[in-house]
Amino acid sequence: MTILVTGAAGFIGFHLSKRLLTLGHHVIGIDNLNDYYDPCLKVDRLELLKVYPQFEFNKMDLTDRSALNSIFRNNSIRIVIHLAAQAGVRYSLENPHAYVQSNLVGFINIIEACRHHPVDHFIYASSSSVYGATNHIPFSTKDPVDQPVSLYAATKKANELIAHTYSHLYQIPTTGLRFFTVYGPWGRPDMAYYSFTKNIFEGKIIKVFNYGDMRRDFTYIDDIVEGIIRLLNKPPKTRPCGDKENPGISLSKAPYKIYNIGNNHPENLLSFIQVLEKLIGKKAKIELLPMQPGDVKETYADITDLHKDVGFYPSTTLETGLGHFVEWYKMYHLNEKSKSLQD
Repeated sequence: MTILVTGAAGFIGFHLSKRLLTLGHHVIGIDNLNDYYDPCLKVDRLELLKVYPQFEFNKMDLTDRSALNSIFRNNSIRIVIHLAAQAGVRYSLENPHAYVQSNLVGFINIIEACRHHPVDHFIYASSSSVYGATNHIPFSTKDPVDQPVSLYAATKKANELIAHTYSHLYQIPTTGLRFFTVYGPWGRPDMAYYSFTKNIFEGKIIKVFNYGDMRRDFTYIDDIVEGIIRLLNKPPKTRPCGDKENPGISLSKAPYKIYNIGNNHPENLLSFIQVLEKLIGKKAKIELLPMQPGDVKETYADITDLHKDVGFYPSTTLETGLGHFVEWYKMYHLNEKSKSLQD
């Protein structure tokens, strides 16, 4: 079937598009190739996707409603997977307007297109950041998420609210996925694991916040993709009485669902760095610093609902996943880029 993937040149979008293509789907990719991080990495990802004849790429911004609606008019799109967004918690403190345009205006434009050109399923990226200042561990979709601590988190919570409104008013089946610290080959250079790896190789200092007292539910990219694939043909349905067994957001009668998608096993950040050191074969130079504004001490995904509904459970250990990333990093960055592009 024809599937639209926004943010197709991004980290998750690239891996997901590649998996969809290997399954025989027609993938229409959208990306604006912005320079939040090196666009060359995005272009190189796209080169690997363009070898598939059933891949079609459109360089465009989701704020361009005319171009977006043209794609919907000219294609029989069955499923939309909306991954395009302005990412980054700390950057949202510096450039809030970028988040309004990408994460709010862009979101309303894509879901409006789904309203006027009905699709079977609208899947979109939310974030573990929506849990904000909650103290309840592990994070559950039953928990209230009314205390965001960054503008990025607030825009993702807004996406969930908008999606519910459209599910309620127009019966669009929407599924929101709260991603938990996704890592792996072809990842985002702004993520800590990527910059840690770079600085350890180069003998530079790595900055560790909250004096190392932090835990993250690191989730390998292949596990994330597997979870999305399992949800493709599982659009939520209207429930006349809601779901009384799962209180909270699941009580909605609309065809609307929210899932955590994470590893369900948080790692201490200093232990994480030790695994990196072992894989790289070099000790890290660590500078311990206080907590950054907008950051949280711990993330931990309760994935009970996702396991119950589609049988999802992550299968990649941290050592295996980081091992794959470090090997890719050496091929791509350490004078073997051409070899990586042929992989």
